[in-house]
Amino acid sequence: MTDTAVAVIHTAAIRHNLARLKTAAAGCPVLAVIKANAYGHGLAQIAKLLGDADALGVARVAEGVRLRDAGVAQRIVVLEGCSSAAELQAAIRHRLDIVIHDQAHFGLLAAASEEAAVTAWLKIDTGMGRLGFAPEEARDCLQRLAGLPVVRDEVAVMTHLACSDDPDSPVTMEQLRRFGAAIGQYAGDVSVANSAGVLLWPQTFERSLDLDYSGNNWVRPGLALFGASPIRGKSARDLGLLPAMSFETRLIAVKTIKRGTSVGYGGKWRAARDTVIGVAAVGYGDGYPRHLKSGTPVLVNGRRVALIGRVSMDMISLDLTDVPVAAVGDPVVLWGRHLPIEEIAARAGTIPYELMCGIAERVEHRYVEGSEQPADMPVS
Repeated sequence: MTDTAVAVIHTAAIRHNLARLKTAAAGCPVLAVIKANAYGHGLAQIAKLLGDADALGVARVAEGVRLRDAGVAQRIVVLEGCSSAAELQAAIRHRLDIVIHDQAHFGLLAAASEEAAVTAWLKIDTGMGRLGFAPEEARDCLQRLAGLPVVRDEVAVMTHLACSDDPDSPVTMEQLRRFGAAIGQYAGDVSVANSAGVLLWPQTFERSLDLDYSGNNWVRPGLALFGASPIRGKSARDLGLLPAMSFETRLIAVKTIKRGTSVGYGGKWRAARDTVIGVAAVGYGDGYPRHLKSGTPVLVNGRRVALIGRVSMDMISLDLTDVPVAAVGDPVVLWGRHLPIEEIAARAGTIPYELMCGIAERVEHRYVEGSEQPADMPVS
């Protein structure tokens, strides 16, 4: 064990979370979203763990190409689509599905070789206000895609939920109704639900008067695969999810300072008593947020202690006074199973996505097998 920060990835937790999501959306194919280096967990490594997913979702063509180069054979969907002829050619060459969300894409497809073929997903903007066509354009876009030789016949239609993390928001059902009205009785596949949709809004993946289709309804979980809650007011544990990442390091120094001694840059924190401090080898250079304040919890030998002073590039200081025994080399956990990432994200004024994706390149990723299933958590 080195004295540097490491992201320990529990592979059994990821498999558990996928099984939990498949159970929640029984009968729906799963498009497992692993963009942004699989939310900081390692793109190719996580892709190879998700063999039970029906397809993998990435943001950019380059991510899909990386997966193909790593030997991943599953269906891959590029959620941002292609912005140039070169990207489209790469997508076709590497058998990547592409999302069509802008008028410029029709020109790219029209100019492509008729000998090529690509599977397209059409994105409708029902309220996110970001990518996608207006609902009233849906049928015209489908007709245009049907007239392009390079596009395979089966086009899935999708939208993205803006407020599905809020169980009290009316927006999700409004979006669903807009989407259903846009596609009519669609004779093909659709896709609406993200992680929160899967766990909170079953209406988004069920056939109904609001959503009528004859193909499959693909669900697109991302964050929940990695064991963080996508729903306001609910913990991962409440949702039957297991944290896949434990961000860990070691103590590299332990010493006692006198009352009144300042710690860290700026000297803002001063000891109110004689204090045992520990220095741990992690900092904002590793992805631990610089703006976390004194009092943020950290685990040392499994016990909660407080962060003190400012976070440095490579080190943090901890108040170990109430830890019976602490020594150089002892384990430190920044977030993980017993210290939820949601709690640290709230302290940082952000969301778990940012903490996961912010893990720095210099941080080792260590993949471990074995069950992380707590005895009191039901198995999916």
